[in-house]
Amino acid sequence: MANPLDDLPKDRLKALEDRIASRKPKAEDSPHQKKDYAIANLAWRMVIELVAGLGIGFGMGYGLDYLFGTLPLFLVIFTLLGLAAGIKTMLNSARELGEKQAAKAADGKEDARGD
Repeated sequence: MANPLDDLPKDRLKALEDRIASRKPKAEDSPHQKKDYAIANLAWRMVIELVAGLGIGFGMGYGLDYLFGTLPLFLVIFTLLGLAAGIKTMLNSARELGEKQAAKAADGKEDARGD
């Protein structure tokens, strides 16, 4: 049995292959890219830093209150200190991300100028 594609002219076959290739999704068009995962990982890191600060502050405050018998005093103080430490750590992470993006943007501008 003969192949039906053998009868087609080569230029029509090439045009058909080009049209099919143009319709296929490219690697950049995939919905789950590494960049999306990196942003999600950064968001989870910031949340975990905040919760860890709260948890450590709560644990230290409760431990000191149990040790000294002054239940709400150190619990409240160290929970607030833990919250402040968690927020400070989150801000440092955000600043780190901003510096990376600024450096990447500066590198992109230098490449565009041809330096």
